[in-house]
Amino acid sequence: MHTSIHTFSLTLDWKLIGLISQIDRFDASWTTIEKREGQSLKQLKSIATVRSVGASTRIEGSQLSDKQVEILLKNIDITRLQDRDTQEVVGYFNVLDFISENFSDINIKQNDLKHLHHMLLQHSSKDDWHRGEYKQMSNAVEARMPDGSRQVIFQTTEPGFATRDAMQSLVDWYNTDDQIHPLVKCAVFCYEFVTIHPFQDGNGRLSRLLATLLLLKAGYKWIEYVSFEHEIESRKAEYYRVLRSSQANRPGEDVTGWVVFFFDALDHIQRQLMDKLHTQGVEATLSPRDKAILTFISNNPGCKSGRISVELGYPAPTVKRTLTELVTKNLLAKHGIGPGTNYTIK
Repeated sequence: MHTSIHTFSLTLDWKLIGLISQIDRFDASWTTIEKREGQSLKQLKSIATVRSVGASTRIEGSQLSDKQVEILLKNIDITRLQDRDTQEVVGYFNVLDFISENFSDINIKQNDLKHLHHMLLQHSSKDDWHRGEYKQMSNAVEARMPDGSRQVIFQTTEPGFATRDAMQSLVDWYNTDDQIHPLVKCAVFCYEFVTIHPFQDGNGRLSRLLATLLLLKAGYKWIEYVSFEHEIESRKAEYYRVLRSSQANRPGEDVTGWVVFFFDALDHIQRQLMDKLHTQGVEATLSPRDKAILTFISNNPGCKSGRISVELGYPAPTVKRTLTELVTKNLLAKHGIGPGTNYTIK
């Protein structure tokens, strides 16, 4: 079935409906899960924040690893943010944290979006001239290729009145359309925002932050405990391909491909969250010896049973039996056979 949404068309087929149902079924049980997990979720949110900040800035060219991001965020000193990578990381973290604390009070209006953009680039002096204001020059979307060159992915809305009017139309639609499923509205809003590309720089990062904001405002609280940005980073080529495929037929394009991609990404990270919660529940029942072995393998991926026995002082038969049990419980991955068998955290 074809339907019109904002200025686009969308095909509502069984695949799309199935993805929406899958996401909503989990969401319906989230309140119960949230009460049950308690402390575990704090750790997951901390990990997800680091992964989100690292991934979203790396998509735009940052070279900082998740570990470097974690260290930076634990010791933020704005007087020492001399390079662009650290400036972007801290800016992204500040906006993500602001959204987490204030999402219910943030309006989906042009001035609010400009405020978020200002926060995103607040530590970058080279962005002083356009921070928090719509673009003054054209800014086609480009991707950095493996050889260092850049390739135009798609053209964007022209600066000036065209951008302002397009953004006003977008926020008006979002705030008045109460017939469309909130997940569809979120996907379409993010697509149109990144296609308009209203700001001179930072549009990709802000579009991913807006995805989190809109999902939180729609009641999907679990999004804070996973990294949507990391999922996009891992599927970066597909992300750009889907955007380009839809945008190529502008105006009045069919955005079904993008919406399916968006939902599939949400479904995947939702499943990852379920697996993590299950794993944490299993780990809570482990003995001190089991936890010691898991910790050792976490710090020494690829180690063999013999080394574990020597380093931890457990009998070799006990170690082998424990490793088999941990593999069965899906906490460890076993690699190789015979003397070459080694283990990593699942």
